[in-house]
Amino acid sequence: MAVVEEPKLLVLRDVDSVYSLAERALSAGRRLSDLIAQLISDEAFVYDDIYEGRSEWKLLPPIDCPDEPQRVHVSGTGLTHLGSAKNRQAMHLASADAQAQMTDSMRMFEWGRAQGRPAEGEIGIAPEWFYKGDGSIIQPPFESLTIPGYAEDGGEEAEVAAVYLIAGDGTPWRVGMAAGNEFSDHVFERRNYLNLAGSKLRNCSIGPELVIDASFDDVPGNVRIVRDGQSIWEKEIRTGESNMCHSLANLEHHHFKFAGHRQPGMVHIHFMGADSLSFGDGIRLKSGDVAEIQFEGFGRALRNKVTIEECLTTPIHVQVMQ
Repeated sequence: MAVVEEPKLLVLRDVDSVYSLAERALSAGRRLSDLIAQLISDEAFVYDDIYEGRSEWKLLPPIDCPDEPQRVHVSGTGLTHLGSAKNRQAMHLASADAQAQMTDSMRMFEWGRAQGRPAEGEIGIAPEWFYKGDGSIIQPPFESLTIPGYAEDGGEEAEVAAVYLIAGDGTPWRVGMAAGNEFSDHVFERRNYLNLAGSKLRNCSIGPELVIDASFDDVPGNVRIVRDGQSIWEKEIRTGESNMCHSLANLEHHHFKFAGHRQPGMVHIHFMGADSLSFGDGIRLKSGDVAEIQFEGFGRALRNKVTIEECLTTPIHVQVMQ
């Protein structure tokens, strides 16, 4: 693994993953930044060569457990930004008459605005929460986000994802944050908001960098969709606590209040919600499209192409044990 010091990647010695590095820091009771500074070697790579695909080395997700993907729990929080709430409101309006009504989605967003930023030491209202999968769904930068054969669509969701490691005593530690593409099936969700849970069971991507000292107050960013080398949709976006109806502390409390989310050795990757979706502007992604996401202070852009699997036409059969 390596530390970004533009335009180079400085290789760390005696450590082969962010997971092992974080575990080592917890075991030694040391600050992660201090341990990193101690482990920097004299070996370095040119970042551009790897980022642009001119090297035999490739970028991996900024944290993973490839031998034990079940150690990684991927989840997210929705209805945290006004833009996402408006998109959801539009998706869930069934008729012209409904436009005068407040949907359950908008009602939940308003609850967050009223009670999602509690005073120090107090507990606010719970946000919307969803599960995405284990570590096997995390795609590296530049790799494909796949619309599976059973899906109705697939669309980017440009977000910041926080990465956590659970210590031996069950304490959650935030390791850092990264740019992320949460990727969901918005057509399936639009059919009925109760499809939200199923629409989230898709692969996703984070990276290319994990920022361990990230500021999450007001984070501007940019997201765009590139098709055949041309940008077909682009938007300036903002995330961070100043642009959300829930505080980070409240989101973290409601995620880690569950004992099952505090199992020692587990990694949690939690998406913090999106500000804007190309789907909300009528864009339907096609095979070969590239989603590019970048947030100020979070390193280089996260890029992933989109692929579409052949349509699933036969059911999955379960074998019966007798």
